[in-house]
Amino acid sequence: MAGRKLARNPVSGSPLDGEPEYLVVGQLRRPHGIHGEMVMEVQTDFPERLKPDSEVYLGEHHGRMIISNARFHNEGLLIKFQEVNSPEEAGRYRNQSVYVKTADRPKLPKDQYYHHELTGFNVVDENGELIGTLTEIMQTGANDVYVVRRVNGKDLLLPVIASVVLAVEKSSRQIRVRLIPGLLDELEE
Repeated sequence: MAGRKLARNPVSGSPLDGEPEYLVVGQLRRPHGIHGEMVMEVQTDFPERLKPDSEVYLGEHHGRMIISNARFHNEGLLIKFQEVNSPEEAGRYRNQSVYVKTADRPKLPKDQYYHHELTGFNVVDENGELIGTLTEIMQTGANDVYVVRRVNGKDLLLPVIASVVLAVEKSSRQIRVRLIPGLLDELEE
């Protein structure tokens, strides 16, 4: 419904329509050095937002932590949290995911979307006929690929290129696509 204002979660500011409250920005790997730093595998396009005094949330229970220092390292990011001052203390957080609140994510330019915003959208052809539902977006390097779960339960892979993806319509939660010749063969299988 166009123009419909969504209720917002009072804690996170996120819409209540299924958008996650937290987004993964990294994965803690191992302690580094003797002062409580950890190697973090970066899983965000915006690692620059992970700076001193930033709030992040660790693990499945989203324990709140404050970054005291972060710097790029050949294995990703070296990150240190306030109150963590030794390798033993840092080791308690090994293999935990690092999150930020969805409401705190950077704004994107017009016509750009976060992957989680599009998951669940209906994918329709040029005539408005339902092809399926977007279940995943794979990052391949050259271009992203939409994984569309078709009505028959099979997956269709659509390259995210201008000749295939015609429009993303957030208000109707639809992605309009053109099925170019190689893709049509896959649909008929």
